[in-house]
Amino acid sequence: MIKLSISLILTVFLFGCHSNAQQTKIDRHALVTRHNVLVEQPDTMATLSVGNGEFAFTTDVTGLQTFYHEYENGVTLGTQSNWGWHTFPNTENYQVIESAKYSLYQGRKVPYLVQPSGKGRDVAAANYFRENPQRLQLGIIRLLLKKADGSEVKIKDIQNPKHLLNLWEGRISSKFSVEGQPVEVEVFCHQQSDLISTKIISPLIEKGQLKVEWIFPYAVAKNTHSGYDFASAEKHQSKLEKINGKSVKILRTLDNDHYQVKLQWEEDAKLEESETHHFVLSAKSGNTISFSCLFAPEEKNGTLPTFAETKTNNLESWKKFWETSGAVDFSECTDPRAPELERRFVLSQYLTKIQNSGSLPPQETGLVFNSWYGKFHLEMHWWHSAHFANWNHPEYLTKQLDWYQTIYKKALETAQLQGFKGVRWPKMVGPEGQNSPSGVGSYLIWQQPHFIYMAEQLYRSKPSREVLNKYKDLIFATAGFMADFAVLDSSGKVYNLLPPLIPAQEHWNRETTMNPPFELAYWHWALTVAQEWHRRLNQPIDPHWEMVRTKLAVPVQEKGVYLGIANAPDSYTTPKNMTDHPMVTGAVGMLPLWDKIDPEVMRATLKVVMQKWDWPSTWGWDYPMVAMCATRLNEPEIALEALLKNVQKNTYLKNGHNYQSERLRIYLPGNGGFLKAVSLMCAGWDGCKTKNPGFPKDGKWNVKWENLVKDF
Repeated sequence: MIKLSISLILTVFLFGCHSNAQQTKIDRHALVTRHNVLVEQPDTMATLSVGNGEFAFTTDVTGLQTFYHEYENGVTLGTQSNWGWHTFPNTENYQVIESAKYSLYQGRKVPYLVQPSGKGRDVAAANYFRENPQRLQLGIIRLLLKKADGSEVKIKDIQNPKHLLNLWEGRISSKFSVEGQPVEVEVFCHQQSDLISTKIISPLIEKGQLKVEWIFPYAVAKNTHSGYDFASAEKHQSKLEKINGKSVKILRTLDNDHYQVKLQWEEDAKLEESETHHFVLSAKSGNTISFSCLFAPEEKNGTLPTFAETKTNNLESWKKFWETSGAVDFSECTDPRAPELERRFVLSQYLTKIQNSGSLPPQETGLVFNSWYGKFHLEMHWWHSAHFANWNHPEYLTKQLDWYQTIYKKALETAQLQGFKGVRWPKMVGPEGQNSPSGVGSYLIWQQPHFIYMAEQLYRSKPSREVLNKYKDLIFATAGFMADFAVLDSSGKVYNLLPPLIPAQEHWNRETTMNPPFELAYWHWALTVAQEWHRRLNQPIDPHWEMVRTKLAVPVQEKGVYLGIANAPDSYTTPKNMTDHPMVTGAVGMLPLWDKIDPEVMRATLKVVMQKWDWPSTWGWDYPMVAMCATRLNEPEIALEALLKNVQKNTYLKNGHNYQSERLRIYLPGNGGFLKAVSLMCAGWDGCKTKNPGFPKDGKWNVKWENLVKDF
């Protein structure tokens, strides 16, 4: 039977530590709007976006995408969606299994999809399935600005810009001048449709010096790239069809992929094709251009919302979002670090809402530009989306877990091909769920329990038979693989996680790694939850799962600290072992304390990590992970130090994006992880009796919060 202490860990809490909630209600409008983003000079790292979770539109200092070329190596001016994908024709009829390499696992040969070296067909097949499908840039919408002499305005000619993101309203506005002539632009994204509405006011319009241009690129198959290919006009089509005097549609075709762009304007204006894939909207009179532009995977009939209707839609939708979300107010804190914490969490809430809250797990660069070809990484799904339930928006998580149902068959086939029970979830995928060949990704295992974790969050938000029945099959199939993957040793007393595997700290050798501590803890936690789902459904617990759960290997320690993997002596005296993710801290941080982990040994491990880790090699979600570990161990000062660690990959730009490197200029797992950590630091976890456990009790942290849900 499951131990009583473990049952208590899983006790249902609907509302978190509401005994900690404050007497006075937070002024949410003041909290949010004091972090509105104002950009007062062209800055390629300070683009501003609007979006709805399924679709996002990113703007430069002019409020549209006027200087897309100049911003390509910054935070790119993207127009991307969850449905907009392209696949290059498979002219050579490659099969993904051609990239497989066989590894010996418990006496049988197991195929893994890898990236072979050389120039053979297996290499070409691996490359094809890594590169396809890739996410599309759906189109550029820019101001076509001319000076009085007819020459095109350059970015240096933009005078006195004020590029503003109003977070409470989901509004982008831009005010600037060209040769002393004012221009005002407002942009909204409809919250239930992949549509932007824009109003532009300027005397330059009537003079014929300001028009609006649509430009459509071809797809790009590069790992990290802006996604524009403007040099292959012959490879795609943009067909203009007039609907009426104030509306047109542009039918896009890229190989076997299609979508529609529909435009509707309000003033007396005309739209013409100026050259292949270029379309220009110009006013016939007046100083205003207002238009709505819909991007859709198929042709849609009917009129589009007007600018005023889209504005109203935004004002109502965003007000509801901010008023129902979790909120944390640091305004009464006197520690000088508090304002930056507040800025990061408010902007991270906005960014994860517009980039991460759609029906697919997000890519690491959201809906801005492509990383890993625009595909998403399922081991990162936790970091993107697990915070939504804590911040009182489980509905976003629900949409994404529904997607797992669509790839169930593919995950089942993978497990069967490798000789395992249940389902083996992929790592790097597009919407079709095909795992991308990789010498690292195909051997990762820590994404396997994520589905159980997030489904359990949804059950806690709505503990009902409906939720149990909706997810039970996938819960049990996931647990089935996990239990089958663990191997009983010759003594018959211990189950191990054995190679080939790569843990979340990816630098370890896949052929020799065994029993990484985080994965052991996650296996135990997820199998415990799966058994609890049996109990809730009045079903007997699975005896094999229970054997595995209770007999999992104890994480190995040496000299009073936990090792990175079981067979790696001197983990924390060898510099190469203190690189990449300090994942050992996730075992008590992302997860509640397991009774096979000694909290004092983990505390010593945490301190060694803080002192000796190679922090430049870490990633944006590592800092919140370490902060969560410190919080659970009652080390709030370490939690703050980790969360605000002064290292490049913990940089949060003016627009709130988490900067990693010149290649990866934004990184949304950092934003999601930050929100997850802050919720834990405020609301705590099951059984936590401390108010605001992640903050020092030195009188400087009068942290107020509302609508947060405590963690497991």
